[in-house]
Amino acid sequence: MRLLALAAAYLCGAVPWGVLLARLAGVDPRRAGSGNIGATNVARTAGAALGVATLVLDVAKGALPAWLAWQATSDAAFAAVTGLAAFLGHVFPVTLGFAGGKGVATALGVLLVICPPAALAAVVVFAAIFALDRRVSVASLAGSVAAALAAPLVGAPLAVVLAIVAMVAIVVVRHRDNVRRIYRRTEPRLHLPRKQAPPTN
Repeated sequence: MRLLALAAAYLCGAVPWGVLLARLAGVDPRRAGSGNIGATNVARTAGAALGVATLVLDVAKGALPAWLAWQATSDAAFAAVTGLAAFLGHVFPVTLGFAGGKGVATALGVLLVICPPAALAAVVVFAAIFALDRRVSVASLAGSVAAALAAPLVGAPLAVVLAIVAMVAIVVVRHRDNVRRIYRRTEPRLHLPRKQAPPTN
């Protein structure tokens, strides 16, 4: 049964919400913008609303399998492994020829279940770095590292720490092109459009 649960978690993670939602706007995010299927590229290429929806669903597909595993077994190690399976489904989805996203949002969903303090650390660091730098990749990498550091500091079980470290390592590797652009100072910043003032008569 646990093997079936892990398989189901992988398949849940393999649902390419970014691709499915962007199609509503007639866009394939794999062939537009950065080519990534995550929320940032969907927002840039298909609109902010679809980007937010992608973010929520990508977080949920990491959180839901881990939460169900925890509810069914009360086993932190199994919940962590189940969450990791969902994360791997997002990054290496059979539905897209094993070429998926970078895993940040799905990893956050897993963290919310298996180690909420690490999730909080990731969100706080992400928000602070993004507010200062405006590069999603920089903020994502900093938040991911913060989660990996926070987990052992708050006394998370070894299996949980190892699952988090594995996810963070994969997130960093998946950002290797971003790291090169950061080094070359060509990584784009995300600037949210400002609301224009109504015209005056």
